[in-house]
Amino acid sequence: MTAFPTDPAGKLRRLFQRHLDVGLHHGAQLAVYRQGELVLDLAGGTTGPDGDETAADQQHLLFSCTKPFVAVCVHQLAESGDLSYDDPIVDHWPEFADDGTAKAAVTVRQVLSHHSGLTESAFDDRPGLWHDWDAAVAAMEDAELTLEPGTAAYQTLTYGWIVGELVRRVTGTPVEEYVQANVFDPLGMDDTTLGADDADDVATLVGFEEFDRCRDPGEGLETLAPREAAAAFNDPSVLESVVPASTGVGTARDIARFYGCLADGGAIDGCRLLDRETVDAMTSLHGDTRDDGTLSRPMRYALGVWNGGAVNDGFGTLSGPETFGHLGLGSVAGWGDSAVDLGFAYVTNGIREGSFEHWARANTVADAVRQTYG
Repeated sequence: MTAFPTDPAGKLRRLFQRHLDVGLHHGAQLAVYRQGELVLDLAGGTTGPDGDETAADQQHLLFSCTKPFVAVCVHQLAESGDLSYDDPIVDHWPEFADDGTAKAAVTVRQVLSHHSGLTESAFDDRPGLWHDWDAAVAAMEDAELTLEPGTAAYQTLTYGWIVGELVRRVTGTPVEEYVQANVFDPLGMDDTTLGADDADDVATLVGFEEFDRCRDPGEGLETLAPREAAAAFNDPSVLESVVPASTGVGTARDIARFYGCLADGGAIDGCRLLDRETVDAMTSLHGDTRDDGTLSRPMRYALGVWNGGAVNDGFGTLSGPETFGHLGLGSVAGWGDSAVDLGFAYVTNGIREGSFEHWARANTVADAVRQTYG
């Protein structure tokens, strides 16, 4: 007689603990939704080098895993007819660009899919001003295109300020309030906010440098080395700022619920976040690049999320075109898969080199989740 394991997630639990034991990070959370049900919710390690024990409701900085949350706000507005994907941004925000310029033709679709050409601004390097929304808006109005619109290149921070102000212009509500009322609260994402309410409640980030790494990749992260990134984003003034591309704080459980909802067609527990057709639009492929001009690696862009199916996409070696999600700077991964109705999130407080160590860590756990629940 064949003996079946009494704990089908036993391998996952051991892998989760193994990553902690070998020092890939000080603390972590792992959560999975399957067919609308929370089937795994792990927490372990500590909130920092000298921190308390990590709990499932411990908030972590989510970095770019924030981007899909605010993207959903735009998709809701498209669904209600308040805007269209091919509207120029200036239709809703006239000061965004001067008439007749290439920037004035940039559309909502191009911003959501990282094809706007506005990949960076001088404001990106002024974190001391990130708390000032008016200053961020003025900076986006003054910023010049770095690439021709229609070129696929990641908008690391500009994405958030443009999308956030677009939401405010259309609704009259600040983006942090709109996403709270229309995404987090309805879904029961009780531990997630855009910008921390209190920086002391957020786990401490630790950047792992060359002598701490599994190997020397020969280069740092895309914009900051791990220790510099940790220092910058541990700053309370940054953590408490509204930066819709990078300062969401939350838990793996909340992220997995978000993706579980989208993977199941936009609804969960009687709450409909988006219509199924809108989810299909959000997750449709808009750019398949061999070498993204900003990230210097293959990327598959949808409208506010990345698509799976690449050789190394951070969503697991078994990911396919039905997989969609996002990674956060060297530390966080979240995705949904409509083919198997899974929502996944792996959240850590250890920033590792993005194009190898973090993606390898995330891929390893994603593959184990698919083997267990897929």
